Amino acid sequence: MVNPGPAPEIQKYLSRSGADLESTSDAVDAVNEIKGKVAKGEEVAFDAVTNFDNEKDKNQFRKYEEACDRVKNFYREQHEKQTVEYNVKARVNFKSKTRARMGVWEAIEMLNTLVDESDPDTSVSQIDHLLQSAEAIRRDGKPEWMQVAGLVHDLGKLLYFFGAEGQWDVVGDTFVVGCGFPDAIVYPDTFKGNPDSQNPEYNTEYGIYTPHCGLENLMLSWGHDEYLYLIFKNQSKLPQSALNMIRYHSFYPWHREGAYRQFMVEEDYAALKDVLAFNPYDLYSKSDDLPKVEELKPYYMGLINKYFPDEIEW
Repeated sequence: MVNPGPAPEIQKYLSRSGADLESTSDAVDAVNEIKGKVAKGEEVAFDAVTNFDNEKDKNQFRKYEEACDRVKNFYREQHEKQTVEYNVKARVNFKSKTRARMGVWEAIEMLNTLVDESDPDTSVSQIDHLLQSAEAIRRDGKPEWMQVAGLVHDLGKLLYFFGAEGQWDVVGDTFVVGCGFPDAIVYPDTFKGNPDSQNPEYNTEYGIYTPHCGLENLMLSWGHDEYLYLIFKNQSKLPQSALNMIRYHSFYPWHREGAYRQFMVEEDYAALKDVLAFNPYDLYSKSDDLPKVEELKPYYMGLINKYFPDEIEW
């Protein structure tokens, strides 16, 4: 059967520059790599100490001077526009629209149009990055579901083609809207232009939430992580740990800086361990040693068939 390609209603979004989005996304990674070391969880099964990156000097990743200024400009826009009002609207739009129907491997191939020609570390495509993440997890002997999490964790970037308003509601570190913006968020001074920061209903420690209500009940800033989490929460057989890795891997104010502890419940500490176990495979697995896609495809198609239906409503 001939692949009909993306649905007609999303063709207009494919004219967007995927390289522009990935350039911003990679610059965000650069600042996160410069800012501090990734923490690691306790040594149990899936979250044992990683081995794949032992010989890598993590200080050498993306050390370009312009990263901080470029990222600050990006975050200024994100921090000004990620309001409660916008986030409610984004979720209503998500629930009311099906942007496309396709299988997971088709989605990976579509995401492969996001190629960053400016990445100073490597020129790998998206499919290469996803396979490198999954293969690093596989080489470390982690379970199949975690390999799948590595394979699909960035598929939410398809949102850029599916009606996102810009880059600011697709990539970047995530944070909570509806309560005060803590200093643990990168470039906290850029929230001055966000109207929620002046709203007494939203700008307190707890805002619209209650103590220890659980992270599941918080509204995280809209982007590729939250979008993909909502899709796979209802359309996959992935265990909760994999869903945690997908939803929270960009939630740096929480998992690295220690913010939002006032909202956590017992299961959120398990989620924290999940994310700390996953993030090294995302940040440090890129290299110019490219995976052989066609050789690896049968193995990963087997896993895809195990955890996902033939088609996903994106």
